Amino acid sequence: MFYSSYIPGKLSNGLTVDQDRQVEILKQQLDQCDGVLIGAGAGLSTSAGLTYSGERFEKYFYDFAGKYGITDMYSGGFYPFPDEKTYWAWWSRHIYINRYVKAPSSVYDDLLSLVVDRDYFVLTTNVDHQFQMAGFDKKRLFYTQGDYGLFQSVAPVRQKTWDNRETVMAMMEAQGFVRDEDGVFQPPENGELKMEVPEELIPICPDDGSRMTLNLRVDGTFVEDEGWHWAQSRYEAFNRRHKGDRILYLELGVGMNTPVIIKFPFWQYTAENTKAFYVCINKGEAYCPEEIADRALCIDRDIGETLQELF
Repeated sequence: MFYSSYIPGKLSNGLTVDQDRQVEILKQQLDQCDGVLIGAGAGLSTSAGLTYSGERFEKYFYDFAGKYGITDMYSGGFYPFPDEKTYWAWWSRHIYINRYVKAPSSVYDDLLSLVVDRDYFVLTTNVDHQFQMAGFDKKRLFYTQGDYGLFQSVAPVRQKTWDNRETVMAMMEAQGFVRDEDGVFQPPENGELKMEVPEELIPICPDDGSRMTLNLRVDGTFVEDEGWHWAQSRYEAFNRRHKGDRILYLELGVGMNTPVIIKFPFWQYTAENTKAFYVCINKGEAYCPEEIADRALCIDRDIGETLQELF
């Protein structure tokens, strides 16, 4: 369903207006539209402070950095750890701080404030649950690439997933992390952490007894469970309901890793519907096809700063 047949021609910066006028046009489009389809990529979470390097990495992975020379969470995800106990020590930390801890800035909360009273839907490739934690209606969300909060079998016989919260929390405790007064796991004061989890915490699929992995779309074994298909059907229903309407396609932080999921369809939808308007906010990657430039706004700025100016 995601594979767009739309092939863009020459790219454009959209309407050529100054920064103040950009914000004014976006406000007008929000006020006048019949519905908002938000397309969210990794850049949105980056703007919200969910960075994979720097302070967050150093706080939770300093021991892995010292022993294995890992420099950030992204590259650490590909590291060939020596055994499963070490593998799950790393991944439980990664899952915890990127799925069970709310983003440090208010970007997601601000976005919700702007659309909560409108007919909106969110299509996202993000797997960090930040929309739900900000209070977005889960019936208006379709996270196409999976969820850090779900396990699946490494060789699934059935299209089924399992919530991993209890297991991840147990893994964090087993490594020596301690909860602060807000219930957030922190490194212990003495800095001594275990870099492996007990054998009994390694997740096993209750259906077939095989090892478990994360429900992320990394290969052909990705599980599209019942919840995934329900979300897909609601996304399709939103598009049908607004066919031909004055719809705002609001693309936030979407790059070119998987353009067929959000970017290319949004361009195609805008081209096909003369009442539609396309907005892309993405620092360093804001552009659109020349064919829709007169109904497009490409804002080459930080997402969070731009959303703040709409209030």
